[in-house]
Amino acid sequence: MTGKPIFVLGSFVVACSAKVARFPRPGESLAAETVTIEPGGKGLNQAIMARRLGAEVDGLLAVGDDLAAAFARPALERADLPPSMLVRLAGKTGSGIGFTDAGGETCLAVASGANLALSANHVRERARAIAGAALVTAQFEIGDAPIEAAFALARQANVPTLLNPSPYRAIPAAILTLTSILIVNEIEARGLAAALGLGQGEASEPQRFTRELGPALLEQGPQLVVLTRGAAGAVAVAAHGRPVEQTGFPIDAIDSLGAGDAFAATLGVRLAIGLPLPDALRDAAAAGALTATRHGVFDALPTADAIAAISRP
Repeated sequence: MTGKPIFVLGSFVVACSAKVARFPRPGESLAAETVTIEPGGKGLNQAIMARRLGAEVDGLLAVGDDLAAAFARPALERADLPPSMLVRLAGKTGSGIGFTDAGGETCLAVASGANLALSANHVRERARAIAGAALVTAQFEIGDAPIEAAFALARQANVPTLLNPSPYRAIPAAILTLTSILIVNEIEARGLAAALGLGQGEASEPQRFTRELGPALLEQGPQLVVLTRGAAGAVAVAAHGRPVEQTGFPIDAIDSLGAGDAFAATLGVRLAIGLPLPDALRDAAAAGALTATRHGVFDALPTADAIAAISRP
């Protein structure tokens, strides 16, 4: 793939994850099957996934001035990402810890650290790169101000934007208005439904999503809203056209920590190169499924060939 780069308004996190038989109860210590410490963060994961699909990648990744920041540059080199993405700021580098149970389900907590010091001014310094991008993506391990600034610059240049609001917090109207593609999981969908006065209930049930929540979100600005449903697949509602459902790929899930990032990046890249929505959605679901078949995230994110092998057999 050649052409304009994907601009990732990202996050960098030193990620520690433990594979356990079940999630620990309060006050309980468990033996872990494996413990993985690796460079991560939703922004870095999405940048790596985009690069493995063959896209050129640019963007911003904030690290602190502590020892953990040393993880970043070698990680970018391994992933064939430009070191110019790194922004070194005062404070602690982001960090996170996650648990994965025997069924592949996950829970995690993230301390964003220096990621939250990434500012609108840092974004404006890269205005030319944003205007020359094929797509600008963001997630919620950074603050609202840089996202709004980047999306506003993208809108001025007619560059599409993609938002994955995870870890979930309320999406400011100013950001939602500037979002072209919104990707949410079932938990995030329930939060958005409550914010829109639709009630949390079954807001993430596919038929109700396509009938109520999806159209309500489209009225706020996005042209495409996608609900990810883990192993069950995904459903997309576009401003023009009928809803598209994608079933999940049958896999033996080992660790689903990076599956959402793989899905989001793949969908964005595929749509950016003009692939029809059903095909892009299928590739995104395949990327998420493949990521869940391996421990960790960095090495689990699949290649374009691996995705094609299961999505277009």
